[in-house]
Amino acid sequence: MLLRSPLATFSLALAACATPPPRSPPSPTESLTSAVQHRIAAVPGAVVGIYFRPLAAPADTLAIDADTSFHAASTMKIAVMIQLFRDVDAGRLSLDQSVTLRNQFASIVDGSPYALDPKDDSDSSLYDAVGHTVTVRDLMLRMIRRSSNLATNSVIELVGAARADSTAHTLGATHIRVLRGVEDGKAFERGLNNTTTPRDLAALLVAIQQDQAATPAGCAAMRDVLLGQEFNTEIPAGLPPGTRVAHKTGQITGVLHDAAIVYPANAPPYVLVVLTRGIPEEQVARSLIADVSRLVYAHVMRNGS
Repeated sequence: MLLRSPLATFSLALAACATPPPRSPPSPTESLTSAVQHRIAAVPGAVVGIYFRPLAAPADTLAIDADTSFHAASTMKIAVMIQLFRDVDAGRLSLDQSVTLRNQFASIVDGSPYALDPKDDSDSSLYDAVGHTVTVRDLMLRMIRRSSNLATNSVIELVGAARADSTAHTLGATHIRVLRGVEDGKAFERGLNNTTTPRDLAALLVAIQQDQAATPAGCAAMRDVLLGQEFNTEIPAGLPPGTRVAHKTGQITGVLHDAAIVYPANAPPYVLVVLTRGIPEEQVARSLIADVSRLVYAHVMRNGS
């Protein structure tokens, strides 16, 4: 019979006590975060900011670099649209009023004039109307659904970039900067750019969904405008066909974004914002955003939130 010394017995008992307990399986949120981070890591050099929140939840479910600042590109047009509808609510403007369309704008640096190039605009057809009258409604629809830069600068002249910025801040987008219109070359050279974070854009979309960005009628109209988005190759591409998505994309060289309210057929709506930079190939960035959307949707379907 083998006898152990008291010291050996104590050592064995101590080792048994030191064995860690079995690890609990990861929570659904941890699993989602891990899957999304793994997908981001597959694109070397990519900088990606993500914010996901079910509208029924009081706080975010997924936030990856959600407070990192990105060039806003065309996503800042959400803030401009909100200001426009607030001005309509206040009687300052009417969607049916006509304005003469011009292609000349003043740089925020020194007031010098600049014009937009139709070849750099996603909606070149609007330039045929320069010198003629168009309605504010048409400008607003083109600004969001076709991401028209000419329409955007025209709307900004009506509502003011500073006012759109201030309103966005009151709605919880505390770090967004809406400084200027599109293609202000002098401002760009001096680093005076429109910027945002994923959390900022989510705050604006939540305010629109919850009827806080303007009157309930104004917010319903904004949701309808966003539902008519014509560029649907990012967040919507990761969803089942026919899923309703109220969203706004943004794109410049090396930058691709999408910010959305998603309305699943069999689950409560949720907000998802994916901002990217540092990805030279547009299709690579597009596939990344669509895959993140697919992962989030699968999480929602499995867990209900």
